[in-house]
Amino acid sequence: MQGLLLINKPEGITSFKAVSCIKKCANTKKVGHTGTLDPLATGVLPLLVGRATSLCPYLLNADKRYIATVKLGIITDTLDITGNVLSEAVPSVSRERLEEAINNFIGAQLQIPPAYSAIKKDGVPLYKLARAGKEIDIPAREVTVHSIKLLEFEDNISFKIDVLCSKGTYIRSLCRDIGDYLSCGATMTALTRTATGGFTLENCTDLDQITADNIEQVLLDEEMAVSHLPILSVTEKQGIRFSNGGKLSFDRLNTEISDGYHYRVKVKDRFIGIGYADEENREIRIKCLINPIF
Repeated sequence: MQGLLLINKPEGITSFKAVSCIKKCANTKKVGHTGTLDPLATGVLPLLVGRATSLCPYLLNADKRYIATVKLGIITDTLDITGNVLSEAVPSVSRERLEEAINNFIGAQLQIPPAYSAIKKDGVPLYKLARAGKEIDIPAREVTVHSIKLLEFEDNISFKIDVLCSKGTYIRSLCRDIGDYLSCGATMTALTRTATGGFTLENCTDLDQITADNIEQVLLDEEMAVSHLPILSVTEKQGIRFSNGGKLSFDRLNTEISDGYHYRVKVKDRFIGIGYADEENREIRIKCLINPIF
Protein backbone atom coordinates (compact mmCIF):
# COMPACT_ATOMS: atom_id res chain seq x y z
CA MET A 1 0.00 0.00 0.00
CA GLN A 2 1.28 3.46 -0.84
CA GLY A 3 -0.05 6.95 -1.41
CA LEU A 4 -1.03 10.23 0.23
CA LEU A 5 -3.42 10.65 3.15
CA LEU A 6 -4.79 14.04 4.11
CA ILE A 7 -5.72 13.93 7.79
CA ASN A 8 -7.62 16.44 9.87
CA LYS A 9 -5.68 15.92 13.11
CA PRO A 10 -7.83 16.24 16.23
CA GLU A 11 -6.82 18.16 19.33
CA GLY A 12 -5.16 16.24 22.15
CA ILE A 13 -2.85 13.90 20.26
CA THR A 14 0.63 14.28 18.81
CA SER A 15 1.46 13.96 15.11
CA PHE A 16 3.38 10.82 16.08
CA LYS A 17 0.19 9.32 17.53
CA ALA A 18 -1.68 10.13 14.30
CA VAL A 19 1.05 8.35 12.34
CA SER A 20 0.79 5.34 14.67
CA CYS A 21 -2.97 5.11 14.06
CA ILE A 22 -2.45 5.08 10.29
CA LYS A 23 0.35 2.50 10.55
CA LYS A 24 -2.12 0.21 12.29
CA CYS A 25 -4.88 0.81 9.73
CA ALA A 26 -2.52 0.35 6.78
CA ASN A 27 -0.66 -2.55 8.40
CA THR A 28 2.70 -1.01 7.54
CA LYS A 29 5.61 0.62 9.34
CA LYS A 30 6.26 3.01 6.47
CA VAL A 31 4.17 6.09 7.26
CA GLY A 32 5.61 9.59 7.55
CA HIS A 33 4.14 13.00 8.34
CA THR A 34 5.07 16.21 6.60
CA GLY A 35 5.15 18.79 9.39
CA THR A 36 4.52 18.36 13.11
CA LEU A 37 1.38 19.67 14.78
CA ASP A 38 1.42 20.08 18.57
CA PRO A 39 -1.23 18.21 20.60
CA LEU A 40 -3.15 21.49 21.06
CA ALA A 41 -3.31 22.04 17.30
CA THR A 42 -5.80 20.63 14.82
CA GLY A 43 -5.99 20.63 11.06
CA VAL A 44 -4.24 19.60 7.87
CA LEU A 45 -1.68 16.84 8.38
CA PRO A 46 -0.53 15.18 5.14
CA LEU A 47 0.80 11.65 5.63
CA LEU A 48 2.68 9.55 3.10
CA VAL A 49 2.48 5.76 3.06
CA GLY A 50 4.83 3.09 1.71
CA ARG A 51 7.41 4.12 -0.89
CA ALA A 52 5.72 7.52 -0.97
CA THR A 53 7.39 8.41 2.35
CA SER A 54 10.41 9.41 0.24
CA LEU A 55 8.38 12.45 -0.84
CA CYS A 56 8.01 13.84 2.71
CA PRO A 57 10.73 16.53 2.30
CA TYR A 58 8.84 18.11 -0.59
CA LEU A 59 5.82 18.85 1.60
CA LEU A 60 7.90 19.76 4.67
CA ASN A 61 9.26 22.71 2.70
CA ALA A 62 5.82 24.04 1.75
CA ASP A 63 4.29 27.27 3.05
CA LYS A 64 1.59 26.78 5.66
CA ARG A 65 -1.56 28.61 6.74
CA TYR A 66 -3.00 28.75 10.25
CA ILE A 67 -5.81 30.29 12.24
CA ALA A 68 -4.67 31.06 15.79
CA THR A 69 -6.58 32.32 18.81
CA VAL A 70 -4.49 34.38 21.22
CA LYS A 71 -5.14 35.56 24.78
CA LEU A 72 -3.68 38.90 25.83
CA GLY A 73 -2.02 39.61 29.18
CA ILE A 74 -0.71 36.13 29.93
CA ILE A 75 2.71 34.51 29.43
CA THR A 76 3.35 30.76 29.80
CA ASP A 77 6.51 28.67 29.58
CA THR A 78 5.23 26.72 26.55
CA LEU A 79 3.88 29.88 24.82
CA ASP A 80 0.42 28.27 24.73
CA ILE A 81 -2.40 27.83 27.20
CA THR A 82 -1.28 24.30 28.17
CA GLY A 83 1.84 25.62 29.92
CA ASN A 84 2.63 26.98 33.35
CA VAL A 85 1.67 30.62 33.78
CA LEU A 86 4.76 32.80 34.27
CA SER A 87 3.04 36.17 34.51
CA GLU A 88 -0.32 37.85 34.10
CA ALA A 89 -1.21 41.45 33.39
CA VAL A 90 -4.29 43.52 32.65
CA PRO A 91 -3.86 44.57 29.01
CA SER A 92 -5.02 47.83 27.49
CA VAL A 93 -4.88 47.37 23.74
CA SER A 94 -6.89 49.14 21.07
CA ARG A 95 -7.71 47.54 17.72
CA GLU A 96 -5.46 50.08 16.00
CA ARG A 97 -2.54 49.22 18.29
CA LEU A 98 -3.09 45.48 17.74
CA GLU A 99 -3.13 45.91 13.95
CA GLU A 100 0.08 47.92 14.20
CA ALA A 101 1.69 45.07 16.15
CA ILE A 102 0.48 42.46 13.67
CA ASN A 103 1.75 44.40 10.67
CA ASN A 104 5.16 44.68 12.35
CA PHE A 105 5.63 40.93 12.00
CA ILE A 106 4.84 40.58 8.30
CA GLY A 107 7.88 39.75 6.16
CA ALA A 108 11.25 38.05 6.65
CA GLN A 109 12.43 38.07 10.26
CA LEU A 110 14.48 36.29 12.89
CA GLN A 111 12.35 34.23 15.24
CA ILE A 112 13.33 32.41 18.42
CA PRO A 113 11.57 29.01 18.57
CA PRO A 114 9.81 27.91 21.76
CA ALA A 115 11.85 26.15 24.43
CA TYR A 116 9.14 23.48 24.40
CA SER A 117 9.63 22.28 20.83
CA ALA A 118 11.01 19.27 18.96
CA ILE A 119 14.03 21.18 17.65
CA LYS A 120 17.20 19.44 18.76
CA LYS A 121 20.23 20.91 20.48
CA ASP A 122 23.27 18.63 20.58
CA GLY A 123 20.97 15.79 19.57
CA VAL A 124 18.46 16.35 22.38
CA PRO A 125 14.95 17.79 21.77
CA LEU A 126 14.56 21.21 23.36
CA TYR A 127 11.40 20.16 25.21
CA LYS A 128 13.36 17.50 27.10
CA LEU A 129 15.93 20.08 28.18
CA ALA A 130 13.17 22.50 29.17
CA ARG A 131 11.38 19.86 31.23
CA ALA A 132 14.65 19.11 33.00
CA GLY A 133 14.83 22.77 34.01
CA LYS A 134 17.99 23.46 32.03
CA GLU A 135 18.86 26.92 30.75
CA ILE A 136 18.72 26.83 26.96
CA ASP A 137 20.32 29.28 24.56
CA ILE A 138 18.05 29.00 21.53
CA PRO A 139 19.40 30.64 18.37
CA ALA A 140 17.01 32.69 16.27
CA ARG A 141 16.03 31.32 12.87
CA GLU A 142 15.04 33.19 9.74
CA VAL A 143 11.40 32.72 8.80
CA THR A 144 8.96 34.60 6.59
CA VAL A 145 5.43 35.59 7.49
CA HIS A 146 3.76 36.31 4.17
CA SER A 147 0.54 37.73 5.60
CA ILE A 148 -1.44 38.13 8.82
CA LYS A 149 -5.13 39.00 8.83
CA LEU A 150 -6.97 40.00 11.98
CA LEU A 151 -10.20 37.99 12.04
CA GLU A 152 -11.59 38.81 15.48
CA PHE A 153 -10.73 41.10 18.38
CA GLU A 154 -12.34 41.04 21.81
CA ASP A 155 -11.19 44.22 23.55
CA ASN A 156 -8.32 43.59 25.95
CA ILE A 157 -9.04 39.86 26.10
CA SER A 158 -8.22 37.94 22.94
CA PHE A 159 -7.88 38.04 19.18
CA LYS A 160 -7.88 35.62 16.24
CA ILE A 161 -5.52 35.79 13.26
CA ASP A 162 -5.10 34.08 9.89
CA VAL A 163 -1.38 33.55 9.17
CA LEU A 164 0.36 32.46 5.96
CA CYS A 165 4.02 31.65 6.63
CA SER A 166 7.11 29.76 5.57
CA LYS A 167 8.23 26.40 6.90
CA GLY A 168 9.86 26.60 10.32
CA THR A 169 7.61 29.40 11.56
CA TYR A 170 6.28 28.82 15.06
CA ILE A 171 2.88 30.43 15.57
CA ARG A 172 3.38 30.21 19.33
CA SER A 173 6.51 32.33 18.96
CA LEU A 174 4.68 34.78 16.72
CA CYS A 175 1.96 35.17 19.38
CA ARG A 176 4.65 35.72 22.04
CA ASP A 177 6.35 38.36 19.89
CA ILE A 178 3.09 40.21 19.27
CA GLY A 179 2.47 40.20 23.03
CA ASP A 180 5.97 41.55 23.67
CA TYR A 181 5.41 44.32 21.11
CA LEU A 182 2.20 45.27 22.95
CA SER A 183 4.05 45.16 26.32
CA CYS A 184 1.35 43.00 27.88
CA GLY A 185 2.28 39.47 26.90
CA ALA A 186 0.18 36.98 24.95
CA THR A 187 -0.22 33.23 24.65
CA MET A 188 -1.83 31.00 22.05
CA THR A 189 -5.04 29.26 23.13
CA ALA A 190 -6.02 27.44 19.91
CA LEU A 191 -4.46 26.65 16.55
CA THR A 192 -5.74 25.13 13.32
CA ARG A 193 -3.58 24.48 10.28
CA THR A 194 -5.92 25.29 7.42
CA ALA A 195 -3.59 24.65 4.48
CA THR A 196 -0.20 23.28 3.49
CA GLY A 197 1.32 22.21 0.19
CA GLY A 198 -1.80 23.26 -1.70
CA PHE A 199 -4.09 21.09 0.47
CA THR A 200 -6.85 22.52 2.68
CA LEU A 201 -9.13 21.28 5.44
CA GLU A 202 -11.80 20.61 2.81
CA ASN A 203 -9.51 17.95 1.33
CA CYS A 204 -9.00 16.16 4.66
CA THR A 205 -10.60 13.19 6.39
CA ASP A 206 -11.06 13.13 10.15
CA LEU A 207 -8.59 10.72 11.71
CA ASP A 208 -11.29 8.83 13.61
CA GLN A 209 -13.12 8.15 10.34
CA ILE A 210 -10.22 6.11 8.89
CA THR A 211 -10.23 2.35 9.46
CA ALA A 212 -8.44 -0.68 8.10
CA ASP A 213 -11.53 -1.35 5.97
CA ASN A 214 -11.73 2.05 4.26
CA ILE A 215 -8.16 3.36 4.21
CA GLU A 216 -7.63 2.38 0.59
CA GLN A 217 -10.70 4.43 -0.38
CA VAL A 218 -9.30 7.62 1.19
CA LEU A 219 -5.72 7.02 0.02
CA LEU A 220 -4.77 9.49 -2.74
CA ASP A 221 -2.21 9.30 -5.53
CA GLU A 222 1.19 10.15 -4.04
CA GLU A 223 2.04 12.28 -7.08
CA MET A 224 -0.35 14.92 -5.72
CA ALA A 225 2.23 15.61 -2.98
CA VAL A 226 4.70 16.88 -5.58
CA SER A 227 2.34 18.39 -8.15
CA HIS A 228 4.25 21.67 -7.82
CA LEU A 229 7.36 20.10 -9.38
CA PRO A 230 7.82 20.21 -13.17
CA ILE A 231 7.29 17.03 -15.20
CA LEU A 232 10.10 15.35 -17.10
CA SER A 233 8.61 12.93 -19.65
CA VAL A 234 10.97 10.14 -20.69
CA THR A 235 10.78 7.07 -22.91
CA GLU A 236 10.12 3.63 -21.47
CA LYS A 237 13.74 2.69 -22.10
CA GLN A 238 14.92 5.79 -20.21
CA GLY A 239 12.42 5.01 -17.46
CA ILE A 240 13.87 1.52 -17.04
CA ARG A 241 17.40 2.95 -16.96
CA PHE A 242 16.37 5.52 -14.32
CA SER A 243 14.60 2.81 -12.27
CA ASN A 244 17.80 0.78 -12.20
CA GLY A 245 19.92 3.64 -10.92
CA GLY A 246 21.07 5.01 -14.24
CA LYS A 247 21.52 8.72 -14.93
CA LEU A 248 19.78 10.41 -17.86
CA SER A 249 21.89 12.59 -20.14
CA PHE A 250 20.52 16.04 -20.93
CA ASP A 251 21.44 15.43 -24.57
CA ARG A 252 19.00 12.53 -24.82
CA LEU A 253 16.06 14.42 -23.33
CA ASN A 254 13.54 16.42 -25.34
CA THR A 255 13.10 18.99 -22.59
CA GLU A 256 15.00 22.11 -21.59
CA ILE A 257 16.52 21.36 -18.19
CA SER A 258 17.23 23.89 -15.43
CA ASP A 259 20.20 23.28 -13.12
CA GLY A 260 19.31 22.22 -9.59
CA TYR A 261 15.63 21.69 -10.34
CA HIS A 262 13.82 18.60 -9.10
CA TYR A 263 11.55 16.88 -11.62
CA ARG A 264 8.73 14.36 -11.60
CA VAL A 265 10.10 11.70 -13.93
CA LYS A 266 7.25 10.05 -15.86
CA VAL A 267 6.76 7.47 -18.58
CA LYS A 268 3.39 8.43 -20.09
CA ASP A 269 1.07 8.52 -17.03
CA ARG A 270 3.36 6.51 -14.76
CA PHE A 271 5.10 8.55 -12.06
CA ILE A 272 8.45 6.80 -11.60
CA GLY A 273 10.16 9.07 -9.10
CA ILE A 274 12.06 12.30 -8.54
CA GLY A 275 15.22 13.28 -10.37
CA TYR A 276 17.35 16.38 -9.99
CA ALA A 277 19.32 18.22 -12.63
CA ASP A 278 23.13 18.21 -12.39
CA GLU A 279 24.25 20.91 -14.83
CA GLU A 280 27.97 20.27 -14.26
CA ASN A 281 27.67 16.69 -15.51
CA ARG A 282 24.64 17.44 -17.72
CA GLU A 283 22.52 14.61 -16.36
CA ILE A 284 19.41 13.83 -14.33
CA ARG A 285 20.27 11.97 -11.16
CA ILE A 286 17.92 9.92 -8.98
CA LYS A 287 16.53 11.56 -5.87
CA CYS A 288 13.99 8.84 -5.09
CA LEU A 289 12.05 6.05 -6.78
CA ILE A 290 8.32 5.69 -6.21
CA ASN A 291 6.97 3.44 -8.98
CA PRO A 292 10.07 2.00 -10.68
CA ILE A 293 10.01 -0.03 -13.88
CA PHE A 294 12.05 -3.23 -13.70
